[in-house]
Amino acid sequence: MTRIFVAATDSGGPGDRVYPNFGRAPTFTVVEVEDGQIKRATVIDNPYASAPGGAGIQAAQLVAEKGAEAVFAGNFGPNASGVLAQAGVEMVPVAGLTVREAVEKYLKGELSPTGAPGPGGGFGPGMGRGRGMGRGAWGYGPPPPPPGGAPEADELRERLDRLERELAEVRRRLDELKGGE
Repeated sequence: MTRIFVAATDSGGPGDRVYPNFGRAPTFTVVEVEDGQIKRATVIDNPYASAPGGAGIQAAQLVAEKGAEAVFAGNFGPNASGVLAQAGVEMVPVAGLTVREAVEKYLKGELSPTGAPGPGGGFGPGMGRGRGMGRGAWGYGPPPPPPGGAPEADELRERLDRLERELAEVRRRLDELKGGE
C-alpha cells in the first residue's frame, strides 16, 4: 500500500484544496492507495503549522516518520526539500486542485514528482524567507543569471559546494535530533 501525504487547507479530506506551502499547511490528508485505487483517506493535524521557525523541517520529519512515500503541496521550502529527499519521499508540486483530484492525476501519471522545488521556485513565504539559500531578501525562486548570459562553471561549482554544505548541516541536525530521542 502506498501512503501519500497531501498538505491540505482547513479540515483536510479528499474534497479539501491542496495547500500552497508544505510546512505551514494546517492539516495533512493521508491517502492510502492500493492497486492504483484510493482505499482510505485520513486527516492528521500539522502541529508545526504555526511554529515560529523550522516548520518545514519539522513537518518533513513528521511525514517521513509516518511512512510517506510521496507528498503533495504547492511549494516545498529548501530545508523541507532536503529532509524529504534524504528520507526518499517524492515531492509533487500541485496547485489549484483538491486532494482527490491531485491524487487521481498522480495515479494517471499526469503529475510528476520533482527533486527540485515546485512552480515559482518553490521557496514559499516561510519564516526563514530563504536568506540562508542565497536567494534575495524574500527567498522567491532561483537567483537570476548574471548579466551577459548563464552562470559560468566556477559559479556553478560554488553553488554546488554551498548546497552540499547546507545538506551536510541538515544531515548533522537530523542526527542530533535522532540522538536526542
